[in-house]
Amino acid sequence: MTKDDVAREMRNLQDYICVELEKLDTGGKFVEDKWQRAQGGGGRTRILESDELIEKGGVNFSEVHGEVTPMMKNNTEITGDSFFATGVSIVLHPNNPHVPIIHMNVRYFELDNGKYWFGGGIDLTPHYIVPAQAQQFHQGLKDICDSFNKNFYSKFKPWADDYFFIPHRNETRGIGGIFFDHISDDASMTKKDILDFCMTLGREFPKLYGYQANLGRSKEFTEDELSWMHLRRGRYVEFNLVNDRGTKFGLVSGGRTESILMSLPKNASWVYNNIPVSGSNEHNTLELLVKGRNWVNTL
Repeated sequence: MTKDDVAREMRNLQDYICVELEKLDTGGKFVEDKWQRAQGGGGRTRILESDELIEKGGVNFSEVHGEVTPMMKNNTEITGDSFFATGVSIVLHPNNPHVPIIHMNVRYFELDNGKYWFGGGIDLTPHYIVPAQAQQFHQGLKDICDSFNKNFYSKFKPWADDYFFIPHRNETRGIGGIFFDHISDDASMTKKDILDFCMTLGREFPKLYGYQANLGRSKEFTEDELSWMHLRRGRYVEFNLVNDRGTKFGLVSGGRTESILMSLPKNASWVYNNIPVSGSNEHNTLELLVKGRNWVNTL
């Protein structure tokens, strides 16, 4: 299996997810922006902005190659002289505070020295955490993981807890999910097996999110709840700009800034020293933003 084969699968995955998300939204259509990278390669950024479910969402495909620069070596563990990278990344910000933010990406990286690996992750960021919904999300991820390797969920879930964490706030970004990186073939999985896992995760993405979205999209909300959603979006922005390694790598490797920052919401806010009332839904949500919670067996 060549890097071109992997890129083709990623491109097809973007197409599939965009079709399914347009069905889920019921009103919006993706607008495509094709771009070329001066150093090599390019991609397709697709943005959906709707008055229905998704206020702002992006589904990116990229296929880039070029020189491994000194800046890339200083900011990552990458060696070699040239690289190839392809992948799909998704972030959806809903209109309704009772619908969560969701992120997913799957990616492939190859160096001229023969090293290659897959990575990716999916995590859910509810503005208001409902334990039963969190349980369903994690059970869905565990089922996907178990169908490929019984050890995946127990390994990738704590990895997500550690990765999707905001140290300066001492809170998780949301309820987590799974995260994996530098996964290559071994005695238990071939290169095709790993690609199949990434593609299955991507193809199940619309179903996983659709379940969460349909539970909350018709709920009425107050101005206070809308303000809380904007505050939680602020936390999302903080993580992406300060802590996210993918954002940092994209910027130092000469990636396209508009596509990299498509993950940011249309509107977000910061209120000085905001402390929710004890016992409120907002307070209860903050109490659940901790590492290591066993969501599958939470109820």
